[in-house]
Amino acid sequence: MKADINFYFDPVCPFAWMTSKWVRQVQAQRDYTVDWRFISLRLINSEVDYDAHFPPEYEAGHTAGLRLLRVAARARAEHGRESMAALYAAMGARIFDVAPDRLSQRSEGEVREGRGTQEFVKPILVEAGLPLSLAQALDDETWDAEIRQETDEALALTGKDVGTPIIHFEPPAGVAFFGPVISRLPDEDSAAELWDHVVGLARFPGFAELKRSLREQPQLAALGVDTDTVGQQEDWHGGSRRQKK
Repeated sequence: MKADINFYFDPVCPFAWMTSKWVRQVQAQRDYTVDWRFISLRLINSEVDYDAHFPPEYEAGHTAGLRLLRVAARARAEHGRESMAALYAAMGARIFDVAPDRLSQRSEGEVREGRGTQEFVKPILVEAGLPLSLAQALDDETWDAEIRQETDEALALTGKDVGTPIIHFEPPAGVAFFGPVISRLPDEDSAAELWDHVVGLARFPGFAELKRSLREQPQLAALGVDTDTVGQQEDWHGGSRRQKK
């Protein structure tokens, strides 16, 4: 699939989801094509001791992301790359655009683990217009080789000290970067203008990095941050929530 950008996403990454919503805004205003590709946080951190390096709920969340990517990989194989836009949109909306159930007795780790279950994914498949049988791929590790290959492809474009999303501008010859990471969704009038600035940087072959590790929590319902609130600022050193290097 020839596209204007290749967008590498893990469905459980809130910053990838926020950036993807911005990309879709720009698509609605410009004649852009996007190839939605895979990058797995669980596979990136396959050699990492989660208990020592991450908050306690992260392993469950990253594992659920890998399981959802297996479903996406099978959907792409059986229904084409064009199915990815609707599937990722349905995944992200169900994970991040729904306020948390305050009456639930489940821990944050249990909530994240639940995202990798058939109960969770089947309504997503219905929303995306895809068959429920794809949910069987959640436990099918044969898809992991393809997901790892695409993860390695993304990291080969940027280097390894990055997170998600990764965007490859004007592939195959264009430059790829981690991000842009945004915590607030721009309004319709400024979305394309902001995008033009990013593309301007990407088109300059000597541009390497523009970075800060302080981030606001994204304005996403699942995180309890609405569009009228500025999220709490956190330090994402190394592009992740690792608690030590």
